[in-house]
Amino acid sequence: MWFTAEVTNALEFSWFAALCDDDTTDLADDGARLLSSYDHCRSIVAEAARQGFDAILLPSGYQLGIDSTAFAAAVARDVPDIDLLLAVRCGELWPPQLVRQLATIDQLSGGRLRVNIISSDLPGMAESGAVRYGRTATTMATLNAGLTGHDLAVNGEPLSVPRIAATVGRRLPLYFGGLSEEARAVAAEFADVYLMWPDTEAEVANIVGDLSRRADAHGRTLTFGYRVHVVVRETERAARAAAAALVDGLDDAHGTAIRQRSLDATSRGVARQGELRDHADGDGYVEPNLWTGIGRARSGCGAAIVGTPEQAAEKLQRYVDLGISSFILSGYPHEEECQRFGELVLPKFAHRGLQFPTD
Repeated sequence: MWFTAEVTNALEFSWFAALCDDDTTDLADDGARLLSSYDHCRSIVAEAARQGFDAILLPSGYQLGIDSTAFAAAVARDVPDIDLLLAVRCGELWPPQLVRQLATIDQLSGGRLRVNIISSDLPGMAESGAVRYGRTATTMATLNAGLTGHDLAVNGEPLSVPRIAATVGRRLPLYFGGLSEEARAVAAEFADVYLMWPDTEAEVANIVGDLSRRADAHGRTLTFGYRVHVVVRETERAARAAAAALVDGLDDAHGTAIRQRSLDATSRGVARQGELRDHADGDGYVEPNLWTGIGRARSGCGAAIVGTPEQAAEKLQRYVDLGISSFILSGYPHEEECQRFGELVLPKFAHRGLQFPTD
């Protein structure tokens, strides 16, 4: 069975490269972690390319793993057959320098780069939404200007960029998400793809509707993306057993400690993932095939599509029908689950990646 998206843009499937030490065979056991290295993460990227994924998310973390920007520059030439979705944290790099780095990596990749904008507190600080999202808006505006040959002249708090000569390149697609009012306002004005974490189908429809109206007020149209884990097996019983095994033996205190290590542990999006767990059934399912158990041991994206290849495809297609055009998927361990999903589910969809204007 082939699934096709009734949207103006093409359908896109991306996988996740575990740059932040976020790979494991057992979420309940820190000793089972597969720590990040260039070779390990490059192997995940290469597997995603072999399986026909359109893009690979290169996540960013302040404390764990390896640097996403340096990794992107290396893997751009090393694995040439997949687009790179590079995560950058606003405030980590001075925006004009970030413009130059992104333009360079885009050249190295032959035009295969897009950017996932991350807005979080700076390490050791507890910042207001106005400060964080003001910095995010300034960063996004700076990237849009500098990468299209316009001089940069952004002045004011919470981030000042003096007037400097622009870097000539191309405007890179910006992926961005967040549930707070400040995040939604920034997304409506600056993002190309609005990303959301796992949620019920009803709430996905609400979010798509709300952000579409907000973007329309700016004369813009958003594309929508969905970030979720997957656990796919030949039978539903085997899939549910594999999901349960990931957190078997995890006690609540250890899970809470893991979640609280994240810089975004108090964000509205993380709180929503907790709400999903609170409303789930005794096995952790908040609706058919959407399992919230992963969120017991992870901040951020905290749920998985669990089921047979047919059930996973049908669930994804329902999201497509609600307006989702881009999926960013992952599973534990990442390379093994990438191969399994690529062989069992990905061939059921017609996809070629999202197409963006370059001006």
